[in-house]
Amino acid sequence: MTETKSHSLVRSGIRLSVVTLLSRILGLVREMTKAAFLGTGAIADAFGIAFQLPNLFRRLFAENSVSVAFIPTFRSYVEDISSDADRKKTQDFISSTLTLVTFLTGAVTALGIVFTPAIIKVFYGSTDAATMPEAVLLTRIMFPYLAVVSVAALFQGILNGVGIFTPSGFAPVLFNAVVIALTYILAPYTANPARAMAAGVIAGGFSQMLFQLPFVLRTKWRVSFASLKSAFTNPGTRRVMLLVLPTVVGMAAYQINDVVSSTLAKRAGIGIYASLQYSLRLQELILGIFAVSIGSVILPDMSALAQKKRWDDFTALLIRAVKIITLIALPVTFYSLICGKEIISLVYKTKNFTDESVAMTLSVFRFHMIGLVFIAQNRVLSPSFYAQKNTVLPTLAGIFNFAVNIALASLFVGRMKGAGIALALSIASFANTVFLCAALPRLRSVDTKKIIKSSVLYELKIIIFSLAASLPVHIVRPRLVSFFAGHGRVVSDGSVVAVSALLFAAIGIALLTLTRDEIAKAAWEKFFKRRHALR
Repeated sequence: MTETKSHSLVRSGIRLSVVTLLSRILGLVREMTKAAFLGTGAIADAFGIAFQLPNLFRRLFAENSVSVAFIPTFRSYVEDISSDADRKKTQDFISSTLTLVTFLTGAVTALGIVFTPAIIKVFYGSTDAATMPEAVLLTRIMFPYLAVVSVAALFQGILNGVGIFTPSGFAPVLFNAVVIALTYILAPYTANPARAMAAGVIAGGFSQMLFQLPFVLRTKWRVSFASLKSAFTNPGTRRVMLLVLPTVVGMAAYQINDVVSSTLAKRAGIGIYASLQYSLRLQELILGIFAVSIGSVILPDMSALAQKKRWDDFTALLIRAVKIITLIALPVTFYSLICGKEIISLVYKTKNFTDESVAMTLSVFRFHMIGLVFIAQNRVLSPSFYAQKNTVLPTLAGIFNFAVNIALASLFVGRMKGAGIALALSIASFANTVFLCAALPRLRSVDTKKIIKSSVLYELKIIIFSLAASLPVHIVRPRLVSFFAGHGRVVSDGSVVAVSALLFAAIGIALLTLTRDEIAKAAWEKFFKRRHALR
């Protein structure tokens, strides 16, 4: 891969990461709002269960379809445009896909609302009398989120397919802002704050969809509907469905992971499920900023390179993406293991989120963070298969992940409670990474040995650097805690987090600079050039 292409990946990743950072910060504020209003009690569990169900179907119909099938297919249409007839075929494909997505998600939403009580019982078994009715009501309020966010995901696919990432990266900012605002505005007028937050979820989904619409229209592609017959018979949508169908099995297995884990957590005791969700939100803050951003950027590029059979560039792009992910995920993992208590207290601790809640969430968070790098790498490895329209192997990886996770979670939960469920997820994520790496030789003309060798060597280097940065932080942290104690959580915990993070980062950056790390160098040069341009 050329130096220009390498810098392009870094540049696009940085731009999207900045936007995503704002989104994730607001997402964290959303979780802080949830913690302040709901804590880790029964209502928090009810809201989490209710939001998980439409989210499950959203990942199947929206994220799965866009990432796995729509973007590679759309990109192949765009690459082949050489006449007005080709452009019309592409437009027909877009219209047919929009029709299909709207019809299917609308039908699932309607059925979901009708059969919500049965779905809750099937997935979660018996619950206490207070949680069950509230979970049913909240689920019905939020189920339409599936339909609107699926259309938003399609808009994102169109934009990403033509190399536009920022608008779709900014859309979640609006979602989180709307959820936060409506929770505060409506909470005094609802029976409980969870209902106000549920209303915010629906309104936020609409904001995501409507915000992206003008940007889609600027691409000169129409947002229009086709007949149902055309939607189901269009060659492009049929290709999408063929790509999606096997992946739905793998994705369903992955989502069932969450469902079974939630069931185990609910049976392990009150607050366990909520603590798992709070921990996962912190983990997703990091994943969303870097892993999702890089994954979104490389999929259209990989699809184009595969279409042109530029396999050397394809391999180089994948290596570069894995290294970027590793450079971020591993240091963050080491730092979070040291300062996890202060991070959780700073973010969540309130009147309703007590010291007990902090301790419960911390026990889960540490085991979640162990698997961070593997989850992040999976977000990059999977697009390499999707770009070559291979959905079977990621599907098998998802099924393997499901089997490992469920077996280990069932084994660990009795003795370790929520921590056991988190540990099972991390081990299963590692197993998923191993599976995908073992499957890489099945991809056409990809230098598997080069990918694995360069990635492993780079991981070992970053592990050594992270250990070197961790040791001083580990020594200094107790003194920082003692020095800043008694000044409120923002000062006490925030100062410890800020000072220790600066120390950790300073040591890490120094080591990267001394070794002339290519990834860090590319990011720094991009940052420097942008500052120079602004001047």
